[in-house]
Amino acid sequence: MRHTRKLDKDSHKIDESWLIPYADLLVLLLALFIVLFSSSEIDAKKMEKLASSLNAYLDGGTSILEGDTKVKTADDFDNGDLTTIDETNFTPHYGEYNLESLKNELQAYINNNELNSQLKIEVNKSELKLTISDNILFDPGSAVVKFESRKLALTISTLLENYPDYQVLVAGHTDNIPHHSAEFESNWELSSTRALNYMKILLNNEHLDPRNFSYTGHSEYRPVASNDTAVGREANRRVEVSITKKIDE
Repeated sequence: MRHTRKLDKDSHKIDESWLIPYADLLVLLLALFIVLFSSSEIDAKKMEKLASSLNAYLDGGTSILEGDTKVKTADDFDNGDLTTIDETNFTPHYGEYNLESLKNELQAYINNNELNSQLKIEVNKSELKLTISDNILFDPGSAVVKFESRKLALTISTLLENYPDYQVLVAGHTDNIPHHSAEFESNWELSSTRALNYMKILLNNEHLDPRNFSYTGHSEYRPVASNDTAVGREANRRVEVSITKKIDE
């Protein structure tokens, strides 16, 4: 009986030998998590470099895969590299001009030559339109550009050298008074020939591409005022030079 009681007492004793392999397992799991975490950090950096490389390529720059593999930040540059462009002293290259710049240059010419009553400039995001009264360009019933008016055409032509990516349309307009002569059968021929002759003066500049130019005549059918009055008919007799950005094909 005494021997039995001793066995019962020993049978209730807790075996703690399993703690050793359990502790070893925890250490291994911790090491595994550390390795996985380190790997994820490396992958994140690689992904960041890959994203930067793609962005540089799409923006037209040089991929980091082609050059320095270090992604530079603002701290990597000297203060002298982080400069702001002074727009007042900035000289734009061809193609970087805009229609507002052209408007300002033309308006300066108009103001200096006191032509505000004879010329009008309209501009929006896609088109600049210069309207020229016919009485400073042509004699009545004639399509020959007056000699003194050619200076304006030459000025426009010179300014257009800075806009090689723009197309130019010269349009002639008349009033509704019927016109018939040995030279022009109707206002259609008169308005078209006036536009053509003015365009030819613009194209005397060899630096301009003739493929960017065209002309048309609208006769009396695009009035800007009533033809019932002399003032209205004078406003309708005009040449318009429209300058628009070319659409890439």
